[in-house]
Amino acid sequence: MTLRERHKTILDLLRDSGSVDVGSLSQRLKVSAVTIRKDLDQLEEKKLLYRTHGGAILADPYIATRKVSEKEKLHPEVKRRIGQRAVELLAAQDALIIASGTTVQAFARCIPNMKMTVITSAMNVAMELLDKPDIEIIQLGGIIRHSSASVVSEYAVRMLENFTCSKLFLGVDGIDPTYGLSTTHLQEACLNRAMIQAATKTVVLADSSKFGRRGFSKICDMSDIDLVITDSRVSPKMLEAMNEQGVKVAVVPYPEE
Repeated sequence: MTLRERHKTILDLLRDSGSVDVGSLSQRLKVSAVTIRKDLDQLEEKKLLYRTHGGAILADPYIATRKVSEKEKLHPEVKRRIGQRAVELLAAQDALIIASGTTVQAFARCIPNMKMTVITSAMNVAMELLDKPDIEIIQLGGIIRHSSASVVSEYAVRMLENFTCSKLFLGVDGIDPTYGLSTTHLQEACLNRAMIQAATKTVVLADSSKFGRRGFSKICDMSDIDLVITDSRVSPKMLEAMNEQGVKVAVVPYPEE
């Protein structure tokens, strides 16, 4: 097998499973571990993968903060489909918490006008619900993050201590079966934890690009959530890992399928 053929095989395996390790590649490609490490280093130099201890993953797992205006342009149809699937979980007279993020904003856009109460930290979520008169909106207070159009602070956490809600719809920056759920902002992670405590059920809305990624601040472990709604590009390895931890997953078709 030539160098080019090895590199192609490595990248194909990465796309299928999300990660590879040196030992398995060495056996599969019938070359030494030293050769595989050199291959991985070369592919990382070309920015085609990200080296980890003992192997590699498809992309840099560490996430930088991006403005909400930039995030809105990423996977809009996938987010709409995830939002439509999440609406199926709603019932009349529900009391919801909707966190921040463009995927939960897409969900808010899909919610029909119906009798319910929504508590939210996100200004863009509240704006999506303004023209639905049967929905009572409670806007959490605090310092507004310009990058996410949402509030954070101890004031918002204290407000949540006075409420108990049926469901939380949570957007995240990263989902890693080992590390858990994460975001790029420390105070937002604290507020998200308070939201989880105030809700009976936690539903995470995240497209497949969020899997295998890690933000600066951990929100919670996988065991702290009840359901993830994502799209069909999520890797089988990720689905298996969540299933092993008792997390239910609902998958919507990716637009190209």
